[in-house]
Amino acid sequence: MIEIKNLTKKFGQLTVLDGISETINKGEKIVIIGPSGGGKSTFLRCLNLLETPTSGSIVFEGTDITDKKTDINKIRQKMGMVFQHFNLFPHKTVLQNLTLAPVMLKIMKIEEAEEKAYSLLKRIGLAEKARAYPASLSGGQQQRIAIIRSIMMNPEVILFDEPTSALDPEMVGEVLALMRNLADDGMTMVCVTHEMGFAREVAQRIFFMDGGKIAEQGNPSQIFDSPKSDRLKQFLKAVL
Repeated sequence: MIEIKNLTKKFGQLTVLDGISETINKGEKIVIIGPSGGGKSTFLRCLNLLETPTSGSIVFEGTDITDKKTDINKIRQKMGMVFQHFNLFPHKTVLQNLTLAPVMLKIMKIEEAEEKAYSLLKRIGLAEKARAYPASLSGGQQQRIAIIRSIMMNPEVILFDEPTSALDPEMVGEVLALMRNLADDGMTMVCVTHEMGFAREVAQRIFFMDGGKIAEQGNPSQIFDSPKSDRLKQFLKAVL
């Protein structure tokens, strides 16, 4: 689904991503772990061009999105993105937040969008919040709304940038539960997270990023039970 070739990102003299080449397959659950400053979020944000790579290419379903001729907004409709901060429109109700993009982009008529929104809200147990405003919701509720806002666009892949890091600890579980459900449904997911239990349980492949490179990768058992590099061993010792 996504082919990354020699992806490099520099901020001035600082190299944040250092020649990464990787393939992400349809239906795969990729979890990215590693120390702060290792390039995790920058890598994720390059996948839908929220950050423009300095060099290299990213091919999504056969289209080179780094080509200046590519309509990136059209591509982004297929790539959901969930951030640390929920970015809901505070002056719009939950229902309006969910239906705004698909209706504006003429993907759905308003009646169809509202029907889908109610169905998704019901699925996460928040149907009664449809007419509420974001400020009246807990952080965990807002993040779950942000995730289903992404699903409203029928994306091919969802990118998660530390989706639980801004939440109180007791709210983390409800967001991770929704993400597990999406994984079980077969959604292609690329997730940067500090939640090692989630990484072990959901990931098919884990990328350990350090120094702008994917320093080590493997399935959860390989990464957590048989790490090869001293750097990964040191990281796991600090976080587990």
